[in-house]
Amino acid sequence: MFYKDERLALFIDGSNLYAAAKALGFDIDYKLLRQEFMRRGKLLRVSYYTALLDSDEYSPIRPLVDWLHYNGFTMVTKPAKEYTDSMGRRKIKGNMDIELTVDAMELAHRVDHIVLFSGDGDFRPLVVSLQRQGVRVSVVSTIRSQPPMISDELRRQADNFIDLEDLRDVIGRPPREQADHHQHDAASYDAASNG
Repeated sequence: MFYKDERLALFIDGSNLYAAAKALGFDIDYKLLRQEFMRRGKLLRVSYYTALLDSDEYSPIRPLVDWLHYNGFTMVTKPAKEYTDSMGRRKIKGNMDIELTVDAMELAHRVDHIVLFSGDGDFRPLVVSLQRQGVRVSVVSTIRSQPPMISDELRRQADNFIDLEDLRDVIGRPPREQADHHQHDAASYDAASNG
């Protein structure tokens, strides 16, 4: 479903992809992910979208965000909003759909194929619009989790659906040894995350 001379852009909904990989029981090696899609076409851009809590200076995602930023990924972040729901529970809101959509629309005339790493059905209108502009759209998520992580409408709309499980062998990180679990400082996380 990929052509070597195709101009390719990847749009990664960070929290959605993380949840899908977690549901399948593996971690993504982003260096391998980028290499895999460089092999499949002319990779113009890899954009990663995530919300960050201001208070989370030492958040587990911070080393990943920094690594991606220094290794050729376009990082799009915004502060997550923290609030208390009606039951008194602390909640975090950090939807990046609008940012991802605007960026994809702006890049559409420069690419042949967009790969969207998300199963969120809210992206269906984006996929429809990109297709009307002549861009092929592949969606990466999974139907092999319980419940499936991809909306049926999004899967049907996409030109191509790639199950994340089928990419496990090429972009999955080997499971860390038990001994490594007590090391949670940024340096060991960074080294373990991204080789």
